[in-house]
Amino acid sequence: MVLAPTAVRVRPRRIRVVCWILSPALFLMFTLLSIGLHGSTGSGQATFQRGDQLAMVGLGVLGGLLVLLFTRPRVEADDRGIRVRNVIGSYDLPWAVVRAVRFDRASAWANLELHDDELVPILALQAVDRELAVDGVRALRALHAAAHGEPPQYAAQEQQLQVAQEQQPGS
Repeated sequence: MVLAPTAVRVRPRRIRVVCWILSPALFLMFTLLSIGLHGSTGSGQATFQRGDQLAMVGLGVLGGLLVLLFTRPRVEADDRGIRVRNVIGSYDLPWAVVRAVRFDRASAWANLELHDDELVPILALQAVDRELAVDGVRALRALHAAAHGEPPQYAAQEQQLQVAQEQQPGS
């Protein structure tokens, strides 16, 4: 028998790895580009100054920080409700307003379907994370079912499989 979890906390895995590699690489690229900025601008009378080089380094810092925003998504849930933090914005919702936890086959990430037919994206549960996302969705569905007084769907399916296996002849 599968017991429902009491609390869930999930962060995406792949996007964090990519961002932590991309951010310093972006900074390094802009820094190296700034070193190459010197002398004349080409056919014009203008020349690159020290301020232009510092501006390029500043753009590298800004770009790196913007990339790191994609490491922000997280979902936390317990028996009281669910807290979703996305790249921009966050939601703190009680289970009473959540109709379902959806993760459609063609979706890049999971969604919360609310009773007013609104969809709230859960960027922390991304399809590229495969099993981590599936386990996270199952745990959220179990918490959702427990909050609504229903048995978790996958636990009920597992119990049905066990009963079917016990009823087979020769077991």
